[in-house]
Amino acid sequence: MRALWNGTVLADSERTLEVDGYVYFPRASVRMDLLRLAPKTDGDRACPHGVQFYDVLQGEACAERNAWSYEKPGARMQPVDHWLGFWDEVEVIA
Repeated sequence: MRALWNGTVLADSERTLEVDGYVYFPRASVRMDLLRLAPKTDGDRACPHGVQFYDVLQGEACAERNAWSYEKPGARMQPVDHWLGFWDEVEVIA
């Protein structure tokens, strides 16, 4: 699976997991140099799994809050602990 934004590969892995319709990539397979921590909102702080969103960057372009990770996942999300999910402007393909 790959996560693409504006033709740039953000993540590439044969070892992904799908949870609730979202594909998660192991952190080691993600181009973390293209992500920037997004400020936490009140909704983020209320998340029981300790969500952390990331902005996706490419030169001057930015896709705000298009990636996320669970930093303190409960039992249901434990399999994707610290893995990265993508959505909105980021395309995930097989």
